[in-house]
Amino acid sequence: MKGKEGILRSKSLTFAIRVVNMYKYLCNEKREFVLSKQLLRSGTSVGAMLYEAKHAESDADFIHKLSIAQKEINETIYWLELMRKTELITEDEFESMNDDAVELIKLLTSSIKTVKSKLIANH
Repeated sequence: MKGKEGILRSKSLTFAIRVVNMYKYLCNEKREFVLSKQLLRSGTSVGAMLYEAKHAESDADFIHKLSIAQKEINETIYWLELMRKTELITEDEFESMNDDAVELIKLLTSSIKTVKSKLIANH
C-alpha cells in the first residue's frame, strides 16, 4: 500500500502545482478572481487531505480523509468544466487538467477499496 500512497501523494502535489499555476494565469491574464479561487481551494486541498491521511488515527480515519480528497477532486472537475464552458480556459487546457484529475479519482477509489477490503478481511 505504501507504493500506491506515495504515487498518489506525488501526483496530487504535481496536480496542485498545476492548479496554482492556472490560478496565477487566470488572475494575471484573464483578471478572473472568483472561479479561480474556488479552483485553487479545491484543487490544492486534495493533496492536503492525502498528507493528513498519512497520519490517520485509524483505517476508518484514513478512509474518511481519502473520501474528502475524492469529493474535492470532483469539485475541481466541476470548476474546470465551468471555466471551459465560459471560455476562461481552452479545451486543451481543460482536457489536460481533467485527465490528471480523473487519474487521481481512480487512484483514490482504488486506495479506498483496498483499505475497506482489508477492514472486512480482518473482521
